[in-house]
Amino acid sequence: MIVPRLALQSLLNRALTASLTVLAIAFSVMLLLGVEKVRTGARQSFADTISGTDLIVGARNGGIQLLLYSVFRIGNATNNITWKSLEDIAKHPDVAWVVPLSLGDSHHGFRVLGTTPDYFKHYKYRHGRPITFAQGEPFDDLFDAVIGADVAQALEYKAGDPIIVAHGTGSISFVEHEDKPFRVSGILEKTGTPIDRTVHVSLKAIEAIHVDWKQGIPMLGETVSAEDVRAMSLKPTAVTAALIGLKSKIATFRLQRMINEYPEEPLSAIIPGLTLQELWQLVGTAETALSVVSAMVVATALLGMVTMILTTLNERRREMAILRSVGARPATILGLLATEAGLLTLAGVILGAILLYAALAVLQPYVDRAYGLHLSINPPTYREWITLGAIVLAGFLAGLIPAARAYRQSLADGMMVRT
Repeated sequence: MIVPRLALQSLLNRALTASLTVLAIAFSVMLLLGVEKVRTGARQSFADTISGTDLIVGARNGGIQLLLYSVFRIGNATNNITWKSLEDIAKHPDVAWVVPLSLGDSHHGFRVLGTTPDYFKHYKYRHGRPITFAQGEPFDDLFDAVIGADVAQALEYKAGDPIIVAHGTGSISFVEHEDKPFRVSGILEKTGTPIDRTVHVSLKAIEAIHVDWKQGIPMLGETVSAEDVRAMSLKPTAVTAALIGLKSKIATFRLQRMINEYPEEPLSAIIPGLTLQELWQLVGTAETALSVVSAMVVATALLGMVTMILTTLNERRREMAILRSVGARPATILGLLATEAGLLTLAGVILGAILLYAALAVLQPYVDRAYGLHLSINPPTYREWITLGAIVLAGFLAGLIPAARAYRQSLADGMMVRT
């Protein structure tokens, strides 16, 4: 008990430098734990982009590509699904609901999604949270549009504003459906998913704006007005993909196999959760890089602590000599300096953890609302406890460097008066 008491008293005598060292370690620990919280939060939010959907069906291609364009609005489908095939799947006894998705148009760089009102009923995210409206209501009229929170914020839209849909998915479009303008009927609450960056319209609206188009090109001299198109039959012939909910989870693999072997046309059915895990593995290098950078910051803080102790050794030569003269052994001096380093590191770890949880409590609602990133305020995990323990141990071991130097100093060396 003598060594820890001496170490604590020695640190109190150098309160300013010790406090600065503790702060440096605390901020590095806060960064390390914060990166871990953001990493796990991002991974969980990524996995929670879609919830409650058992299968996603699209044309035959890679599962990740199907997930990217149907859920994340990235890329384009190589082919479409015929409406007849989708109707056959919907009639299967295991199927509870089907939500068709039609992509291919945009609005100022934001993707336009054609779907049905069931989309707002069945699409779930983050462990079953439903889509909610900040303003307005789902589309009812043929040319109604429901926009995501990011679309509304970026373009400063409100319910009732007119919008023009452009053909194609580029950020700059040269062909627009100006003759058939839409009206914003609703604005969705922030979800932190691609829904925020999507303009939602009905499947019939997608058909309506393309009735006077052929093979992606407007037909000259055959323009159909917005009023005339309302009287037309607007049943779609094909869609890009579809979300499927089942009556029983047990039927998932059975229906997936049936769709993958569908004889009428080549189709693919993926399980969203499994494909999301595959996709995360592709981007897992980024989270490893963040962890490495955070570990290097902690190592830098510990190096600064060692430097601080080394720089004060010359000023403490007489202190060491006095301790030796009253009976302290060289091993006691070694233990004293190593204990000081351990106490500094322990204080930094505790302060860093407190600062992190305080920051989480303050920033969590803002981060969730602004970025859709849910940072859970949970006690440290087993892995985090191991990491914190390793930091304290590393700090104690790092203190052995200046301790070894003090250990080699003789009693006479400390008593000499230097000029």
